[in-house]
Amino acid sequence: MTDPIDAHVRLDTHPIHPSAATAVLTGAQDRIAFMALEAANWAVVAENVLVLARIDHEKPYWAQDAAKHLTAAGITVEIIPRLQEAIDEEWNWANYPMPWCTRSEIREVSNEAQKIHDDIRHGQLLMHAHAHDGHTTVAVGTYLGQGGKSVYLHGEDHLRQVADTFNSPAQALLAFEKVHASEMRPGRRPSPTPNAPPSKSAPSSTSPQPSPNPPARSRRQSRSTWPTPATTTPSSTPS
Repeated sequence: MTDPIDAHVRLDTHPIHPSAATAVLTGAQDRIAFMALEAANWAVVAENVLVLARIDHEKPYWAQDAAKHLTAAGITVEIIPRLQEAIDEEWNWANYPMPWCTRSEIREVSNEAQKIHDDIRHGQLLMHAHAHDGHTTVAVGTYLGQGGKSVYLHGEDHLRQVADTFNSPAQALLAFEKVHASEMRPGRRPSPTPNAPPSKSAPSSTSPQPSPNPPARSRRQSRSTWPTPATTTPSSTPS
């Protein structure tokens, strides 16, 4: 049996962004919980507060996953009722472009897209150019650091995937320009609103159909720019 750890984690929905969850840490050994959550890609917003932001509907699943791992490690976890309600809720994407996929397989696709999103947000994946191919956004970028590959990205948000890789930015840009010269624009596709929460609208049935298993990419942790939630007793009003 795992010895208890003097750490308490309170998981809740973010008070401003419904697409995010928060973790408030207390206890003499709260650093253990802190490191575990940070390793799971929860972003630090204050000394004892972390936020999990998602570009899909999977905040409840990954919050529950974190709770299971923390509890197994001997850390006390409290899930606020409104977050537990979201965890217990059953839902499906309307008109999902991969109807043959199971819920678990759909989650794999969106989680790989989340990794790409985080790599860009953390500055580990530098975007060179983007375009619209008539169906969705395509882009080209390079992973920074020694031996970083250049990648061709296809799709948007929770459907974005690595469609091809190149040995250098020059190769990637030449290949991208050859196909998308007329629509090619520098840098990444601009967001409608900086730091806006992810949309909960379901993708169109005409959206491109990505591979269910795009390659995973490592990423660095960085301090989040999300607002810090209040650490007072949370409201019980469901999100």
